[in-house]
Amino acid sequence: MVRTSRAVLAVAASSLLLLSACGGGSDDPAPGTSSTSSGGDVGKVGVILPDTESSVRWESFDRPYLEAAFKEAGVEADIQNAQGDASRMQTIADQMITEGVSVLAIANLDNASGAAIQAKAKAAGVATIDYDRLTLGGSAGYYISFDNMRVGELQGQGLADCLGTGAKSIAYLNGSPTDSNATLFSAGAHSVLDPMTDYSVVAEQAVPDWDNQQAATIFEQMLTQNSGINGVLAANDGLGNAVVSILAKNGLAGQVAVTGQDASVQGLQNILAGTQCMTVYKPVKQEAEALAEVAVALANGETPTADDTSRDDDGGRDVPSILLEPQSITRENVKDVVDDDFVTAADLCTGEYAAACQELGIS
Repeated sequence: MVRTSRAVLAVAASSLLLLSACGGGSDDPAPGTSSTSSGGDVGKVGVILPDTESSVRWESFDRPYLEAAFKEAGVEADIQNAQGDASRMQTIADQMITEGVSVLAIANLDNASGAAIQAKAKAAGVATIDYDRLTLGGSAGYYISFDNMRVGELQGQGLADCLGTGAKSIAYLNGSPTDSNATLFSAGAHSVLDPMTDYSVVAEQAVPDWDNQQAATIFEQMLTQNSGINGVLAANDGLGNAVVSILAKNGLAGQVAVTGQDASVQGLQNILAGTQCMTVYKPVKQEAEALAEVAVALANGETPTADDTSRDDDGGRDVPSILLEPQSITRENVKDVVDDDFVTAADLCTGEYAAACQELGIS
């Protein structure tokens, strides 16, 4: 279990440390990679994103925000995606270390492989950062993420708000058991829902690798065995959409409260349609800028400031952390996500969702 402290550093409001002038251009990156060049003497930064399946955020949001942040800082950055393959992530990390990165940030696929990458990097004198997911048993010098216990609390409270009072049956569709964040999401939700004696947990299962197809199969089995499910604590929008698809198949869409996370276009459209009751918005731009700020400081040989710590019981240590604040999104404030330029009205307000957007002033 990871325990995080709750103070939140307002990183998004600060500028990047020691911005240097932007230098030369970059070669065209191979698919799944990107590179931002610098003409200065600042060390090169490597970033490895986990996959393209668990969430649309990694390529649609994290990559472009990271590219922009490193470009603004004038720092050369190599950003690649492991495509859900731990061996591939190790290979990418080995290549980055060989090519001379001074800082390596990873969003691990599992704790064991992430810790192995960090051990190699440490032996090579490369500073490491955990991005979004803390590597239990790892050796990263810093951890940049959102307050993931708080994410779960928002999901739990959101589900309770949607269900209201009275006896209700709920099911949990948790994230990957190899993802330390998923443990925190579930713990946060339980901390809110367990004391509510009106609610009975009738099913709970983790979804391997956040696989949405497996999630649909798992939830269909839950629904078959517990036909009276009133609410589903789905750990993210992909899992939530899998739940919605099975509910629709059984003529129950809109009759069962479903949570989510990531404020994806699909999740927000489900909210507009009334088939999902809430999601959790994590302003990824803030997270990407925080990572760039810490990485730039390390590349300059400086010691970044982190006002929080996260407990890694496996490693017996407290990891300096920057933990940002997530936001609960319901139908009433979907517009906030559009106003924040996280999704566009053009993408969100298509076809059957146009009327709801007009009603909510989204344009």
